[in-house]
Amino acid sequence: MIALCTVLCGGESCVDMADFAAEKEDFLREFLFLEKGLPSHDTFSRVFRALEPEQFRRCFQDFMARFAETCQGVIAIDGKVLRRSFDTASAKSSLHMVSAWGCEQRLVLGQIATDTKSNEITAVPKLLEMLSLKGCIVTVDALNCQRGIARQIVDQGGDYALALKGNQGTQHDDVRRFLDDPASELTTARPVIDGDHGRLETRTSTISTAIHWLQQDHQWPGLKAIGKIVRTRETAAKTTTETAYYLLSTTISAERFGEVARAHWAVENRLHWTLDVVLNEDQARNRLDNGPNNLAVLRHMALNILNAQKSKISNRRKIKRAGWSNKFLANLIAQI
Repeated sequence: MIALCTVLCGGESCVDMADFAAEKEDFLREFLFLEKGLPSHDTFSRVFRALEPEQFRRCFQDFMARFAETCQGVIAIDGKVLRRSFDTASAKSSLHMVSAWGCEQRLVLGQIATDTKSNEITAVPKLLEMLSLKGCIVTVDALNCQRGIARQIVDQGGDYALALKGNQGTQHDDVRRFLDDPASELTTARPVIDGDHGRLETRTSTISTAIHWLQQDHQWPGLKAIGKIVRTRETAAKTTTETAYYLLSTTISAERFGEVARAHWAVENRLHWTLDVVLNEDQARNRLDNGPNNLAVLRHMALNILNAQKSKISNRRKIKRAGWSNKFLANLIAQI
């Protein structure tokens, strides 16, 4: 609890946790029994290094049940590297954390750790097993566009929107040729235009359910539609265009397809960006034993608490207010 409160107030390291406890002792004693006194920074370090990550992950899932009884809307699955978590002395690579982000709830629904990016394919099925997918649309990047993952999502009662690239070889080529052919049976939504940070972006969504020919050749689990998103970005210096192709297990409108594809980027903009910029995760230097994994889960818990607090201020301001005001901090942890 002391460690969680420290992160909610902007602390990062085990030294910060010990300092926070010393400065906030009177506040902490209002709801904690500190019969042995305040823990030192070495104690915090030993606890997080020794704590079994699987047990802590289960605690996180129980904790999440208080915020979201069931998943809703779009669930984005993506991985993130904790850059400073490598340990040269023991030849230990940086921790790679794969997370499930509830785009509508703006909450981390679950996470699982891997050693490398390549192991993300084996980690995603384990992460999906932790979630209730009924009525949800799961989005993943092209790396995880795999038959096994598609089958598992459908078997768990969910739908998918899988980014499709060259890792699926001839299937990608077949989808691309069909959707790029003006003579094909397609539905195209009106372009969506966004302007921000000196950049103008236009997104056009196209979808087709005429995929019987594709299923005859490839037999993709649960496939009901294919689609593409054309993104054109204009800046003062240049204009670029990219096209992304998708496999879908649900027959949705072209407009909704565009919203689902766009929602996947929330895992980058609202989760990974916040972890790095607001909670400074990329600079976290915890390297030994289970420390990096457990502290990453702790930051996810803190981020969920911040997002669940519905005042219309940024998470950065919430962190400052928590550090300045014991009352505001108490309101945050009262949500648990």
